[in-house]
Amino acid sequence: MVEFSLALDDDQRELRDWVHGFARDVVRPAAAEWDAREETPWPVIQEAARAGLYGFEFLAQAWADPTGIAINLANEELFWGDAGIGMSIFGTTLAVAAIYGSGTPDQMVEWLPQCYGDADQPKVAAFATTEPQAGSDVGAMRTRARYDEATDEWVLNGQKAYITNGGIAGVHVVTAVVDPDLGSRGQAAFVVPPGTPGLEGGRKLRKLGLRASHTADVFLDDVGVPGSCLLGGKERLDERLARAREGSGQAGQGGQAGQGGQGGQGGQAAMRTFELTRPTVGAQAIGIARAAYEHALDYAKDRVAFGRPIIENQSIAFALADMRMEIDAARLLVWRAAWMGKTNQPFGAAEGSMSKLKAGEVAVAVTDKAVQILGGAGYVSDHPVERWSRDAKIYTIFEGTSEIQRLVIARAISGVRIR
Repeated sequence: MVEFSLALDDDQRELRDWVHGFARDVVRPAAAEWDAREETPWPVIQEAARAGLYGFEFLAQAWADPTGIAINLANEELFWGDAGIGMSIFGTTLAVAAIYGSGTPDQMVEWLPQCYGDADQPKVAAFATTEPQAGSDVGAMRTRARYDEATDEWVLNGQKAYITNGGIAGVHVVTAVVDPDLGSRGQAAFVVPPGTPGLEGGRKLRKLGLRASHTADVFLDDVGVPGSCLLGGKERLDERLARAREGSGQAGQGGQAGQGGQGGQGGQAAMRTFELTRPTVGAQAIGIARAAYEHALDYAKDRVAFGRPIIENQSIAFALADMRMEIDAARLLVWRAAWMGKTNQPFGAAEGSMSKLKAGEVAVAVTDKAVQILGGAGYVSDHPVERWSRDAKIYTIFEGTSEIQRLVIARAISGVRIR
């Protein structure tokens, strides 16, 4: 009989402690500056690359953990340091995941290294799916890809919105409609190589939180890419489209792994894609919540009011107890979903969506309570809880809003096409 245990093994503890050290010593000291500047923290990204934390090798090592937990440990610790910088470092993972999940071996060899660059000149990559009218409703995507058989070239036209690293990335992975009659099942993903004419990034969007992370619209005006840039290749695409036309309902490349919503792919294939990615986003939210909780706990022990530390007041102590309980509960949901995905367990109740929903809402609630515990001190930038509160909010919005997560869960547990 397999012994049940939630204890981390030596490799997991070593990874967690290593990333925590980087977050403590490199990320946190730089966090306030880059949040205020609202600029991509290239020096920190380079430091992460030199330390071995930014690159495909690190990502592959973390994903190799047979429990599925290691990548979430790394995300929690890095985002405990700072979410804006954390997203600047991990945002490239979105494009990498798309290439790794849909690309051929040759495409992986060619493009994965280019997503990161090297320690001397690090690069970032972008995954572009969300559009002004197609976030949660991915079936409303308007970006089109037209194939020119004579030149073996795809021509892309459209606009993408709220794209992490949009415009500043070397490699962009762009989803587009290749057969409008098939809706979300008629979509495909393309690598747009560095310097391709016709791809332009809009201005960097000013955001409530994650200010160090670059977010912008991406415009595609007759962007021509070689046929080899279609992820998976044309033969596989043609087979998938043929199955979709026959009504199999299992072909599609919809969905948004980083910016927005619920995918339009049919059946379990789509559900599984999203359920696999969402625990990692949940781990990021937990990192933010944990940072706020720890800061509020320390503050409550030191802050004296009416002749005693405020931690001695039940209202404060009980709030902190609830904060810790909710964080631990959310983490257990994240770990369960990560383990289920790694061990190919069926997501019968949308457990991945559960983990992301719970973690995102816990992050918002915990950071808000941390501001309240600090009182006036929590409302000013002298303490980081105001920044953590701003950063937390996005976790109820991207990677599927809280409303979308509840819809996914409700459909999974009921078997009813709830709208």
